[in-house]
Amino acid sequence: MAGRLKDRVAIVVGAGSSGPGWGNGKCTAVTFAREGAKVFCVDRKRAAADETVGLIVKEGGDAASFECDASNNAQVKAMVDACMAKWGRVDILDNNVGIGSTGGPVELSEDEWQRVFNVNVTSFFLTAKHVLPVMEAQGRGAIVNVSSIASIRTPKGISYVAYNASKGAVNSLTMAIASEYASKGIRCNAILPGLMHTPMIDFLAEEYAKGEKDHNQAYDKMIAIRNRASPTGKMGTGWDTANAALFLASDEAAYVNGHLLVVDGGITLRA
Repeated sequence: MAGRLKDRVAIVVGAGSSGPGWGNGKCTAVTFAREGAKVFCVDRKRAAADETVGLIVKEGGDAASFECDASNNAQVKAMVDACMAKWGRVDILDNNVGIGSTGGPVELSEDEWQRVFNVNVTSFFLTAKHVLPVMEAQGRGAIVNVSSIASIRTPKGISYVAYNASKGAVNSLTMAIASEYASKGIRCNAILPGLMHTPMIDFLAEEYAKGEKDHNQAYDKMIAIRNRASPTGKMGTGWDTANAALFLASDEAAYVNGHLLVVDGGITLRA
């Protein structure tokens, strides 16, 4: 099955990691490269994108880095222009950026609500805005948006109203693009990861442990709770998200369009 993306050019937005280890975007960028794609690694932190490029080049792949705030229209346009200048096409767009924020409608500030939507939804809108004309001119393309199972379920006792609502918007945006551009050879699908053990989770676990007498015990407790929440007994990884993205970006998914692919080990079955 090697070479499933041979000669394709992929933009992976959020290709770095928020900390040491393997996040969804980093895993996806490396997976795409291993399958033959030229990968334009984009992150708001240039060093994070450079690190991913280094990993790809070390394995003999072809990649370039670009610093971009995906919620900024001018920067996103510059991103697409830079990719076109380097490789002359965009076959795949993979959107990985996202942030969370706790609080319900009463507790959450309007500014925080807007911040979450700017990162989680506006960024996906802007990347599509500038990539779709390129794909339309080519007569083909595949967009993969990383959403979350938080878009279709709300865990008891936890309030993430902005995150839940924003990921629901990503689902709707995905289906709207899929419907409008299907006749132009462009597919748009979304991945809904469940509880994944990525660097972002380690960061949240560290926050959870703050103020606790036994820091390590508190950290381990949160990780154990997340593992138990899955029918498999453990969280998934960024590689699970990456493998789903590979399928959706490849010709194997040529007739898969507007689909919301749940990758959660069966968590939503318990909802």
